[in-house]
Amino acid sequence: MAKTTPLEFIRQVQAETKKVVWPTRRETLMTGLMVVIMATLLGVFFFVIDTTFETIVHLLLTLAK
Repeated sequence: MAKTTPLEFIRQVQAETKKVVWPTRRETLMTGLMVVIMATLLGVFFFVIDTTFETIVHLLLTLAK
């Protein structure tokens, strides 16, 4: 494997950086909004599941007494 000089490495990095397709402002905002919505939905879902299991366990423990 051939070794590259630091200058050649920097040129290669610049060439690869020019190939990157950056998202538009709208795409970034929509993606961020979707992340917030999904995180909220998952938070509510797990809260409901946790509360349901807590109620079932509490009910079972009161029946065991």
